[in-house]
Parts: sequence; structure tokens; C-alpha cells
Amino acid sequence: MFIMHILVHLLAFGLINFYLATATVIGPQLHRAPSKNALGPVSTIEILNRVISPDGFSRSAVLAGGTFPGPLIQAQKGDEFLINVTDLLNDTSMDITTSIHWHGILQHQSNWADGTAWITQCPIQPTGSFLHRFTVPDQAGTYWYHSHLSAQYCDGLRGPLVIYDPDDPLADMYDVDDESTIIVLSDWYHKPSPLLYNPPFTPDSTLINGLGRYPGGPSSPLAVLNVTQGQRYRFRIIGASCDAWFNFTIDGHSMTIIEADSNEVEPVVVDSLAVHAGQRYSVVVTADQPVDNYWIRSVSNFPNQTFDGGLNSAILRYGGAPIQDPTTDPGPYVLPFDESTLHPLHGSGVPGTPGGALNPSQLLPNGSVYELPANKTIEISIPATDLTPGGALGGPHPIHLHGHAFDVVRVAGKNTYNYINPVRRDTVSLGSQTQNDNVTIRFTTNNPGPWFFHCHIDWHLHNGFAVVMAEAPLSAGVQESKATPEYWYKLCSSQSIVA
Repeated sequence: MFIMHILVHLLAFGLINFYLATATVIGPQLHRAPSKNALGPVSTIEILNRVISPDGFSRSAVLAGGTFPGPLIQAQKGDEFLINVTDLLNDTSMDITTSIHWHGILQHQSNWADGTAWITQCPIQPTGSFLHRFTVPDQAGTYWYHSHLSAQYCDGLRGPLVIYDPDDPLADMYDVDDESTIIVLSDWYHKPSPLLYNPPFTPDSTLINGLGRYPGGPSSPLAVLNVTQGQRYRFRIIGASCDAWFNFTIDGHSMTIIEADSNEVEPVVVDSLAVHAGQRYSVVVTADQPVDNYWIRSVSNFPNQTFDGGLNSAILRYGGAPIQDPTTDPGPYVLPFDESTLHPLHGSGVPGTPGGALNPSQLLPNGSVYELPANKTIEISIPATDLTPGGALGGPHPIHLHGHAFDVVRVAGKNTYNYINPVRRDTVSLGSQTQNDNVTIRFTTNNPGPWFFHCHIDWHLHNGFAVVMAEAPLSAGVQESKATPEYWYKLCSSQSIVA
């Protein structure tokens, strides 16, 4: 079998503008209560400016539906999505054009709806709108949506998206899985993103479900997750940060991982979880402790982090516990997270032949577009480059590929390869140069189109840490010319295109 091997040194690539012209019903599920504020797969989302103070500091933000995080979008496996995005932005201290990417949705035969500004569409102009239409026939799990224009999502345009599977093979492991069990982790900045394009990219606070506190600030309200003693909860954890990665823990409780980036995995028990920007996990937590309040901790990788005064924290509150901050202690942690222990629940097997790739070649080494042939196995090796001369500082870098889930045959922190049953996901941490990490992924080119491959630290992306995987461009041109609606072309009618 032909395998194409690409060795990618992801430095600060200069981006080019790549242009290839070419009613809400959720099925019954015993584990879910009706969601009061969620949107369905057929919805309109207004993108607007509003002053908010999620950590006690007031600032103008870019918001989906006027909230942070944006409203949950929920659907059922097999649904067709028709989401109309309307741009009502007017605060010129930030970007007032926009686009929305549906992170983790593979967009088979709908590359035009991927929502990546200047890669698959022109941005939506103020007062304009754009209808994203796509189907999700074989995907279910935890996703999210966010702006894909410059670093705009750092100003607030990010929210959860969940596709439920009524035939979930792990459904007997949990009792509750609804809007109340979604956990969105994010960093937050008091200055608008255009003032933060150059380092240091230091967040002012950590928010959990849009609430948090900052050093020296007021005792702003914290997010509360309410549980009933004896029940089992599927918490869907979304790494919606612009930069930081988080070590996520719940005092007194272990977590059983059952999903990574919308791919269900064989259950693994941990007491801490590393969540990088763009990544998602489902964990089952049993409310088996005495009735009380327990700290949920989400400490970032930035220096001088603390939990004092409720920073980097939320509250797990048992029914019957007093309404007050917890007094619980962290740790001890004896079941650390190890990505290499995650294995697909079904569909194991890496494409291609086990072992090193055949016919190695480096494609367009000086460019930002890699042209990939159709229906081939692609292996990409990405050495951690944070300490090498000219390397990309600020790691570990979470790398996301649009249009595909990939098999991580070598994970960060390991020097061995797994071609049998490695974790399958769409966002992976590159790890650290100090451990000589060289993360390696494989996927099959079965989804024609231009797909973005980039660091999900949004500041790094803004500065060019990305390439385009032009997959089967001739096939993509034919396919997209048939599938792309006429109104897609109108987005670019008043904007210059650089080919």
C-alpha cells in the first residue's frame, strides 16, 4: 500500500490566502433532560457585541447569541444542520467581519461550509449572513464552534456543540448527560484581541462555563455543577482556550474517560486530565462522596497559578449541600493521564502498513500548501520545535486538522509507535522538545478539499502557524462546484481575493 510520509517542521509559516473556486427535533434519550436554552441543528445565530464581566472585569466582547460561552447547539446523529450565521458586529476595536468553524465536524462533501476565513470562505460582512448547510451521518460526540477569523474567538465567539447518539454503546455507564453536564474551559483576556497579537499572550483569568475570578479582582460568581448523590454523570469537557492548556481535576472524585475528540474510547480511569486548546473529552464521574461542596480545578500551564480565592476553579455541589465555597483539598493524584492508554472503542486499525512510511518525500517544503493525492495513506511527523533554533516558541502546541480524525501513532511523551489501536482524534499536543517528542499521525485522503492544519493557540495561528492540506484538488474542484451554493460566491463579491 502506498503511504506518503510528510515531515512537517511547523514554524511560523507565512499564511497565504488560499481560494478554491470550485425545526429542532431531538430524539428521546433516557439520559438527557430537556435543554432550556439550547439551539437545534436548524437555527439562527446572531454574532453581536455586548459588554460582559465573566470574571468581574467589564469589557466589550464578540458573542454568539449575546452570551459567553455561546448557546449550546445540540443535535442527534444523522441530523442535517442548517445554521444561519448573522453578523451584527459594530465595535471597531475588534474585528467586525466574522466566520464560524464547526470544530471536529468532518464536512464530507461540504468543505465550503467549514467556516475557515480565507481558506474555505470569505468572511461574513457586517449586516450580512451565511447559511451553513451540512449533514453528519456518522459522527456523534462532543464538538464546539468558534470564530475562525484572525484571533477573534479570543474575544468571546466560542460555544459547545453536541451530537447525541441514541444508540451510544457506553450509555449504561452514566445516568445523566445533558446541558448541565457540559464543561467549557477557557482563558479570558481583559484587552481586545487586536491589542494582543504580539507576545506575551498572558490571560487574565481562567473561566469555567463562562465564570471565574482574576487576581486582585472581586469574588465574582463561580460556575456550579449540581449533582445528586449516587448518580453517574457524563461530563463533556471542552478545551475552548485561545492559548492555555489546563490540568482538570475534581477534588475527591476520579474520572473515567470514555471519549476523546468525539471518538469513544475504551474506558480509562484518571484523577487528572490534560485538556489542550481544541480538545474535548467525555468523562464519567460518580457522585459517591458525602454531601458537600467540592472544588473543580482547572489550572493552566502559565506560571504563578493558584487556587487561592477560587481562582481557576468551579464548584461541584451535591444536592443538600450549603450554598458556599468548598473547603476541600486537592489530590493526592495517583492516576495521571497518559494519552497512550487511550484506545478506540471500535474501528481500531491504522491505515497503511505498520512501521515506517514508504516512499518518503517532503512536499512543498518552502510553502504553506501541501497538495495531497486522493485515497492515499498520509503520515505526518511533527517534531516539537519550541527549543530548536528558529523554532515555534510557546509550546506545547495543540495541532488541529480540519476535515479528518487521525490516528496518533506516536503520542507526546513516548518514543514508541502504536499501529494497532492508537487513539483517534482531531487535535493533538506536540509535547515538549525537552523529551525529544515527535508526534506522528496517520489519516486517509478520502475527503477532497482544502483543509486547514494549524496550531490551535489562536495567537500562533494569527501569526502564521498553519498550512493548508489541499486534498485531491482536482476532485475537490469538481465536487465543490456541484455542492457549493450560489450564495457562497456572494460572500466574496465585495472583497479582494489573493490566489
